[in-house]
Parts: sequence; structure tokens; C-alpha cells
Amino acid sequence: MMQAQFPNEQTSDGQYDRQEDEFRDWVTDDGSSGYPATKGRYHLYVSLACPWAHRTIIARTIKGLENAVGMTVVDPIRDDRGWAFRNGPGHTTDSVNGFQFLSEAYVATHPHFQSRVTVPVLWDSETHRIVNNSDDDIMRMFNQAFHRFTESPIDLYPKDLQQEIDELNALIYENVNNGVYRAGFATSQIAYEQAVRKLFDALDHMEIRLSTQLYLFGNRIVETDWRFFVTLIRFDAVYHGHFKCNLRRIVDYPNLFGYLKDLYQQKGIADTVNFDHIKRHYYMTHDDINPTGIVPLGPDQDLLAPPARERL
Repeated sequence: MMQAQFPNEQTSDGQYDRQEDEFRDWVTDDGSSGYPATKGRYHLYVSLACPWAHRTIIARTIKGLENAVGMTVVDPIRDDRGWAFRNGPGHTTDSVNGFQFLSEAYVATHPHFQSRVTVPVLWDSETHRIVNNSDDDIMRMFNQAFHRFTESPIDLYPKDLQQEIDELNALIYENVNNGVYRAGFATSQIAYEQAVRKLFDALDHMEIRLSTQLYLFGNRIVETDWRFFVTLIRFDAVYHGHFKCNLRRIVDYPNLFGYLKDLYQQKGIADTVNFDHIKRHYYMTHDDINPTGIVPLGPDQDLLAPPARERL
């Protein structure tokens, strides 16, 4: 059995079992949670490489919260010290707290924190602690609690679709979002094959779903679309080769690829995608999977080509 990338998140039969998010406090519009939505109080720590963090960046962009919630991007290369704040192309030092490593934010919040340090992190500059490190929660907070600071009419979690959104979120998370990791971080053949089969069953299902509608819920783009997007945009670049999810590429699915291009071309979204960070993080950080650290040049894909979706 191969050495695990995250041994504390590995089962005895070779499956990858992702840890739960540690901090789940909420920012609310009325402050009833103890964390009122206030302009400039909260700061988002993210990696452009990480799909979970990418979701929150997209929500912040779509809701137009750049002036309400600050953001700092970590170095995509993560070593045994964890995510680091350094100056470089697309990433910077931490101007809010002067942290050198994101782990300092975790220890400041929980002095005995022992689990894996993850992005995203929503930091409260008033209480000097992490409010939340769950991308799911942060997306919802940006959509709901900060409405006073945005002119965006977009609702990523409309009331009439909430139950359906929750159900499809769960299917996509289990089989696609986390499914690629369950394949890539598997340490046994059977665990890998089970994850890959479930992944492509789900992709095949989504290809059929998108054959009759523009987005996952008809003509409206909701949070589920962006949760799906962050995996699709990384798929051919890293998951297909690096994580051995190679039955098919997204470009081989006419509807999925058209859908991916459509979302990529939505206002502001292309600026949230950094393939340099994405590829260098996966291929250089996961040295157990890619010990040479060589970063591939491809794939050559035209995401700005017409989506060819208007026929639906």
C-alpha cells in the first residue's frame, strides 16, 4: 500500500476520508450570532489552487463584495509547514495579521489545534479569530448576510430551490467534488476503482441533465453550478492525469464542456481561475503522487470559444 498524502484521513482499506471543518460560527445580518455583517471587519484567506476556496472567491465576486470583505491569497506551493504567505505571482504576504503561515490563524483561534490546516478561512479582525473555515457556510454567508453591501440581484440559494439544491449538492460533493480526491488519494486499487466509477457515473448523469437545460436548475445559475464548476475547471488540467481520473476528459463531454465554457465566460469568473497556481500546487505539492515535481504544459483548451449552449 502506498504512503498516504494525509495519513490521518486514510482508512485501513485505502480510502480517503476527508476531515470535517473545525470552525462553524456564522456572520449574520442582524448580528444575533455575535458576528454582525460589517464592512471591512472580515477577511478571507484563500488559495487560488484549492477548489473549496475557489467557491468562496466566486461567491465574493458574484455578490460584488470585494470592498466589504478583504482577501489574501497564499502561496500555491504547500510544504510540511502548510499554507504560507509569501510575495509572488498572484499571491502575497499577510497585510492583516502579519502571519507567515495560515496555521498561525488556527492556533490563534484554538491553541491546541492538531488537525490539517485548510483554506478557505474567514477571519474576524475584531475578535482576532477564525469565524468559519467551511466553504459551504462562507458561500451562504456571502449570499445572505452581506446583502447591505452589494448591489447584486443574484441569489445563489433561492428559497424555491433550496431543498433541490441541497440534494444535488450532496450528490455532486460525494461523487465529483470529493470523488476526484477519493480517487487521487486512494492507497488501494479497489478504493481507487470504486471512486472513479462513482465519479464517472455522476459525470455521465450530469451530461444527460445538461442536454435539455442550460444550467443545473434550468436557466438560473445557483450555488450548485459553481460548486460543480470548480471541479470541472480543474479536471482536464490536474484530475484526469494527476489523480488518474482518466476514463474521459471534460472536453469529451459535449454538454459538460459547453456548460464549463459558459460558466467560465460569466462576468468576473475567468479572473478567479489561475491555472498556474492550480497546476503547480497539485503537481509540486503532492510529491507522493508526482515525485519528480514536473508540471505538465497542457492541456490546450479554448475556454473562450463559444459555448454553443443557446440551442437549448
